[in-house]
Amino acid sequence: MRQFDEHQATEKATHTTGKHLIIGAGFVGLGMAQALQSAGIPYDQVDASDELAGNWYHGVYKTAHIISSRKVTQFTHFPMPEDYPDFPSAQQMRDYLNSFADHFDLRPSIELNRTVTYVRPIENNVWEVTFENGEQRIYKGVLLCNGHHWCKRFPKFFGEFKGKIIHSKDYKDPAQLRGQRVLTIGGGNSACDIAAEAARVGSKSVLSMREPVWFLPKTFAGIPVVDLIQWWMPQWFQRLMAYGIIRLTFGQHSVYGLPQPKYRIFDKHPTLNNEVPYYLKHGRIVPKPAVHRLEGGKVEFVDGSSEDFDLIVCATGYHVAYPFLPAELQRVEGAVVKCYGGAFLDDYKGLYYIGWGQTRGGVGSLISASGPVFTRFLKLQDQINVPIGLVLKVMGQQLPSSHLSDPQAIFRQLKLTKWLFNWIVKRAFQVDAQYPDFANCPLPALAPIEKSQPVVVY
Repeated sequence: MRQFDEHQATEKATHTTGKHLIIGAGFVGLGMAQALQSAGIPYDQVDASDELAGNWYHGVYKTAHIISSRKVTQFTHFPMPEDYPDFPSAQQMRDYLNSFADHFDLRPSIELNRTVTYVRPIENNVWEVTFENGEQRIYKGVLLCNGHHWCKRFPKFFGEFKGKIIHSKDYKDPAQLRGQRVLTIGGGNSACDIAAEAARVGSKSVLSMREPVWFLPKTFAGIPVVDLIQWWMPQWFQRLMAYGIIRLTFGQHSVYGLPQPKYRIFDKHPTLNNEVPYYLKHGRIVPKPAVHRLEGGKVEFVDGSSEDFDLIVCATGYHVAYPFLPAELQRVEGAVVKCYGGAFLDDYKGLYYIGWGQTRGGVGSLISASGPVFTRFLKLQDQINVPIGLVLKVMGQQLPSSHLSDPQAIFRQLKLTKWLFNWIVKRAFQVDAQYPDFANCPLPALAPIEKSQPVVVY
């Protein structure tokens, strides 16, 4: 390891920088680290937490279980233990990810308690990374695997509430709900889990949904629903199968006092939950529409009804956020990151947005399939001057319009990409020849650098 001052590092980075930086050591970050390691691509990895496993370490409640199955959630090349159930617990997921890191010897490259505060392109197409302690490093490229379950999204309330309001990320233990009159806001998987927990241990459980959702059972005929979906099934067939399963298990929404959803299933992230319909039928969960206003300990809903509560849990999702990027690299529109191939920009090379989307099913099997393809693109990037995103754009690829995706469609696309990769390489060199003078546009530092602080070049 060699140390340079800022100007010296910038001048020599092109010749001395050989590593990528992975930001985040959760499920996606660990999967990408193993993919880079397997491909022989040097990297460092940092995480702001004091332990690895990402959201499974710092973001979920004690009683959480995965909603997708073990089969599709596990890394294909590192199966979960045989004694794991179809739907492992949060603790089992943490243990699994730690075992994955140990099995592939990933820990030596992971630095914990390392918060990144700024990432910017500098001269010679390299990237300067600033850490919370003021240290700066120069990297060939940066993989953004910082997750999308940490930047809390709260609803806007009118009025004031004298009780307690928390986000679902702040819910950790059923003791927080015990004996409480609980209002859970949201219709997703966390909202339904918390509402069901409140039905068990609270004195009241009300579930407020701005609009009704499609409830899918976690299993059908004893088989996890996600395991029933095969690679060859087009989305229209998956929808048809899902509607049939819903009709055979839950029936109509009206029998639970709920209006019918106005969107097609899979147009929004599905809610896999058996307990909410069960507790609705037992009167332990009361459904309500959206919140209108808060007044003291009372909540008034848009239908004119009102209830008294001690606790409001906002299971209202998260923002996709990259707070360490300058404005020019903030490519998030709503829940969508506007990049090509799920990761690549067309105007900057060396910055990769990974794991921001939501697929129906587990992430491990997708990372196992996509990691080797991504590393092939990284190696191709070393051979051409223009960004991979520009190559994909010229080849006709469109920017994404949704953060939701069908995993089976992704698997088919990955197979096609691998089959056509030699042709993609040929097109990449053709595009590269059209832009001989391409270079990343350097962006200014966020704040002056202390001259006494060295810059480390890897």
